[in-house]
Amino acid sequence: MNAAQTRLDVAANNIANLSTDNFTRKEVVQADLPQDGTVVADIKSAAQFGSNLEADMVEQLKARNTYMTNLSVFKSNNDMLMGTIIDINA
Repeated sequence: MNAAQTRLDVAANNIANLSTDNFTRKEVVQADLPQDGTVVADIKSAAQFGSNLEADMVEQLKARNTYMTNLSVFKSNNDMLMGTIIDINA
C-alpha cells in the first residue's frame, strides 16, 4: 500500500508541474520483496524530457486500483478475524 501511495504522489506531482519550466517528470521504481509484496526501490527522473499527461493519468489509476485492492484484502482479513473472535466468545 505504501508503494501504491508513493506512485499516486509522484504521478500527482508530475501532473501538477505540467506547465513548470524545466520540470523533469519522476517515475517510481518498485522492487519485489522476498516474502511477497513490493517496496519503492527508487524515484528516478523519467528517460524522456517533457510532460506525459496520459502516462501520469494511467499511473494514477493503476496505483489507485492497487491501493484499493490491497485495502479490500485487509478489510476481508479483519472481518474474518472478527468473526472468529465472536465465535470463540459464543
